[in-house]
Amino acid sequence: MNIDIIDNTNRLSKDHEQLIKDILTFAYKKEQIPNDIEVSITIVTDEEIRTLNHKYRNIDAPTDVLSFEMEDPYVELDDHLKTIPIPIGDIIISIDKVEEQSKAYNHSFERELAFLTIHGFLHLLGYTHDNEDEEKVMFSKQEQILKEFQLER
Repeated sequence: MNIDIIDNTNRLSKDHEQLIKDILTFAYKKEQIPNDIEVSITIVTDEEIRTLNHKYRNIDAPTDVLSFEMEDPYVELDDHLKTIPIPIGDIIISIDKVEEQSKAYNHSFERELAFLTIHGFLHLLGYTHDNEDEEKVMFSKQEQILKEFQLER
């Protein structure tokens, strides 16, 4: 699994970058994705994510995480393509929201960063929360991954 982290804010520590890599690798293995994949994580401010949210979702407000899917990680590949990681998409996380929500939910910055990372990753894998049933599946999966990774609330 290839993970590219871009910190537009210069506010992530090396430990936080490693946490992102570790939790994504953990979730990748847990989900038993059959192909090597590539994921890009970009850390931005509320203002940057607000601009993206407005442009792509027509919502003029900051949000905590956005996911932009590219390729299906479960697609069956020809042998000659199996040597190249599949770019499954981009996850954009607002560091301002990580700080704000960790305080509001009374848990650590690390737990919130991991939660938003997993939330975005599950979207890239096709999970949604567009209705009650889908939300139950996705949110249960998020909490299970965080629990097994030992980052519970």
